[in-house]
Amino acid sequence: MTGTGLVLPPQDRQTPPAVVLRGPGEQSLDQALEDMRRLLEQHGHVIAVYPAGIPAAHERRLHTVRAILESDRIALLKSDLPPLGVAVLVRQLRQLSVCDFSAGVIASAVRLLSHYVHAGALLHSVTRLDRVPVSLKSHAKSWVPGAQFGVLANPEPQLVRAGTGELSGPRFATHLLVARGQSTSEWVTGTLAPAWQVQAVHEAVLPDESPGWWGTPKMIEFAAYLPDISLIYQLVSSVRREVCTWCGNELIGDRCGLCNAPLNPPEDRTRGPAALNP
Repeated sequence: MTGTGLVLPPQDRQTPPAVVLRGPGEQSLDQALEDMRRLLEQHGHVIAVYPAGIPAAHERRLHTVRAILESDRIALLKSDLPPLGVAVLVRQLRQLSVCDFSAGVIASAVRLLSHYVHAGALLHSVTRLDRVPVSLKSHAKSWVPGAQFGVLANPEPQLVRAGTGELSGPRFATHLLVARGQSTSEWVTGTLAPAWQVQAVHEAVLPDESPGWWGTPKMIEFAAYLPDISLIYQLVSSVRREVCTWCGNELIGDRCGLCNAPLNPPEDRTRGPAALNP
């Protein structure tokens, strides 16, 4: 992770802790390299998931460390999920890390599991929201005193004015994680949670990245997710595993989570880098 606010407490005693990878303003490049070497020695692989929108210098630092170490055991995975959604996703990966999956499968599972996180927020203004499509009409309404908007960023963008529309929710059993910013509204817990028929509601600390991501501190962020590790395990294990022809790691889906190479089409899966030369 790239911030302490993105690290959620474990749901059980088996879930391992997460490690925060500091940015340039927090540690030197030499210290970042030493920390990464230590993590690789202790765990074998490092899967770093971070939200889009972190400072460019921080993202460059991550890629610089990976390039200097020349390691295909470091996965750098940028997620389009809002910060609280990223935190939920990372906790699920932490749960999977104690299962019998390889690092390549866990890294590749990021894209799969992201589709099952319904991440959004209640906003008191959408004038600075640039990560979800907002109509001119909605922009105009945001100037009305007391206006509130329910916004869903994932899996499909949606925006409704609270009290006049509903956000389409998950069609499977979920828990709802709620992180409050500068808002006292009860719309998320009093209206959205019953409408989505969530099994439980949990409170979390609002990530530091959230006000910038949503364009306002007057908000309440939420994320509905699969809470049962057995279901998450079944979901990941049901996908066919392949072997990356570039780095040799296992993967699921159409792209390697560790080296980011795309999966070759079926007729080319026996071809790797060596096959480029006759």
